[in-house]
Amino acid sequence: MSEGSPHGDANQGDVKMTEAGAKSTELFERAKKVIPGGVNSPVRAFRAVGGVPFFIKEAKGAYLTDEDGNRYVDFVNSWGPLILGHANDELIGVIQNAVTKGTSYGAPCRAEVELAEKIVEWYPGLEQVRCVSSGTEAVMSAIRLARGATGRDLIVKFSGCYHGHADHLLVAAGSGLVTFGEPSSAGVPAPFASLTRVLPLDDEAKVEELFAREGSEIAAVILEPMPANNGLLLQRQAFLQKLRDLTKAHGALLIFDEVISGFRIAKGGAAERFGITPDLATFGKVIGGGMPVGAFGGRRELMKNLAPEGKVYQAGTLSGNPVAMAAGLETLRILERENAWARFEELGTRFEGLMGPVMERAPIPVEMVRVGSAFWLSLQEGEPPRTAECIDPRAAEYYRPIFHQLRKKGYSIAPSAYEVGFLSLAHTPEHIDGLAAALDEAFQIAAAETQGANG
Repeated sequence: MSEGSPHGDANQGDVKMTEAGAKSTELFERAKKVIPGGVNSPVRAFRAVGGVPFFIKEAKGAYLTDEDGNRYVDFVNSWGPLILGHANDELIGVIQNAVTKGTSYGAPCRAEVELAEKIVEWYPGLEQVRCVSSGTEAVMSAIRLARGATGRDLIVKFSGCYHGHADHLLVAAGSGLVTFGEPSSAGVPAPFASLTRVLPLDDEAKVEELFAREGSEIAAVILEPMPANNGLLLQRQAFLQKLRDLTKAHGALLIFDEVISGFRIAKGGAAERFGITPDLATFGKVIGGGMPVGAFGGRRELMKNLAPEGKVYQAGTLSGNPVAMAAGLETLRILERENAWARFEELGTRFEGLMGPVMERAPIPVEMVRVGSAFWLSLQEGEPPRTAECIDPRAAEYYRPIFHQLRKKGYSIAPSAYEVGFLSLAHTPEHIDGLAAALDEAFQIAAAETQGANG
């Protein structure tokens, strides 16, 4: 089979590595002169792991190739969107065909209707959806809709959950017993943050206290039902159900941010997996097939508040872009045809089985957390954390040598100890076997390096 098909890919033995990263280094120096920090998204700068970021020349199937000719099996997958792998042949064909018919219309097209129909069909409780151009835009719009529909101003979020870089969500927990938010970024006005309440995950009592105090003023509670931006912080079904019950009792809305989990961990996302239906949900990543796409949706009675029907304004020139819509629709069709979620469970189960003995003999603390095709290595003592407050910052010390050792072996993982990894349909059992073996060696090296650094 071809390299871009779901099943056909070369084995890890084909990986070609070179010592020098001269071309990436030269490009990074050039980039720093014209792009802040040399990158267009902060984590790409490798500040957390050290070294020079590698600049990608091309990608195919499960592989990335950088400007210096180094080839890596990729478990980042553009931070989640590339659930089919890189440059899937069928997907590329659909995109090429769409491009020949125009790159943007600023007007409705068939593909946006068909993609919306598919999303509504798959996701529990969804009746209408509006497409935008990014996950951040989807969340920003859902928050505005929630406020407009309820006539309330307060938003509740949870520490450890990231919802894009809209001002009212770049908020950290304040000090003291109150939960008033404080800006976590320069440029965010304090009055914006003051309308956001921040709570710890996995704590029903704190949520109950907040609703008892301010329930009548809360427009919405937003969280990642599968928090995946600060480690993979798996939540208890009982905690999610408590949020569902409290929001309903107080007339607030429950928003699931499924930008990462949507259509990846199950056909109906985390809502299907946990059996809890939110009032609104936000999407991105997978529904774009590698193109810039986001979406938000909910019941018709809520969505009718959006212009042109209602008074909540939201618009975008590139919303419903024909090329992006075609890519997202084809991605969902392939996932369904290939029974992708069963395939991911097989690969994930294989990975866990291989990692069991690897972690047992590891000289550093490590536990693997996995939900479907998303996984994370918790590098700290004890059970993997469920809250951001329980994450040990020392994990980054172990992660740095692990990251660089895997790179030397031809494996690309996220340049941060707190980001998750992703499986794609382009990955084979051989890729999984190779990664587990490489991690076995990397754990030994990480132990030696961290012990040496600490004297």
